[in-house]
Amino acid sequence: MNLQEALGRWLFRFGRDDRLPVVLTQRRIFILPTRAGLLYGVVLCVMLTGAINYNLSLGHALVFLLAGLGLVAMVHTFRNLLGLRLMPGRADPVFAGEAAYFTLHVENALPLPRRALELAFGKNDTVSLEIPGGQQVSVSIPFMTIHRGRLDPGRVTLSSRYPLGLFRAWSYPHPPLSCLVYPKPLETPLPSSTPSWKSTGSRGNSGQEDFSGLRERQANESPRHIAWKAVARDIEHRPLLVKQFDGGAAEELWLDWTQTPSGNDTETRLSLLAGWIVIAAREQRRYGLRLPERSIAPNSGAVHRDACLEALALHA
Repeated sequence: MNLQEALGRWLFRFGRDDRLPVVLTQRRIFILPTRAGLLYGVVLCVMLTGAINYNLSLGHALVFLLAGLGLVAMVHTFRNLLGLRLMPGRADPVFAGEAAYFTLHVENALPLPRRALELAFGKNDTVSLEIPGGQQVSVSIPFMTIHRGRLDPGRVTLSSRYPLGLFRAWSYPHPPLSCLVYPKPLETPLPSSTPSWKSTGSRGNSGQEDFSGLRERQANESPRHIAWKAVARDIEHRPLLVKQFDGGAAEELWLDWTQTPSGNDTETRLSLLAGWIVIAAREQRRYGLRLPERSIAPNSGAVHRDACLEALALHA
């Protein structure tokens, strides 16, 4: 461990900021001159040396004026971050290899606007924003994902070089942000489905043989079963209706861990299952998922898809 890593661990040894909102106080803000600021200081030193050698009173006045301007810029750069309040937002799940976007709500409680703010996770892309006085702005910060599972992006770097770029003030808050990362899907042909026979004496079952009536459509049901002719008679006042059948065999697709090649590693097998789930959901199939330690009953719809992908993401 080098000196920089040891210093970083000592400065940020307290972990996540569990007390919300996260307020940037004086102790949480760091400030140093930029390369332009260092060059600015060197030029002032040269000008001061020349003014002393040639006894130029106007030269002394110019040097002190520019030095005072630099100090004022330093104060404004520091104050541009002071007192900001951060609240974590929601991050939608993504597949491994995609960019996850973490929402952060930044509030400026003071009447002065905050300009030229920059936010980023480590070496990921930087997002810029400005916050008017007394307002709150929501920003989505990207983070490139690599592995599946529950992702903690770590500390976010909030920095500013406003107004002159001579100094850089920054802070490393660690709000409680997290995101679910699904396995990267490998789309291969679906395994064969299995007919699931149901009793012909029950009216509530959805087979494919004997028509038994109409009922209101549920949110996760396929549009292919909508009775368009019945709906068209009073489309403005009648809800969507689906055809209901009795008897027959409804195909149920089981996506089983044992159907993946045993010679592949765990991550590849999970990626194959993720690809099958994506295809089955796109084709509006009714499918279930079997893992070594968990099983999800057959169903369809976006909620069922997300539940299956979450099971893959959190598989031990």
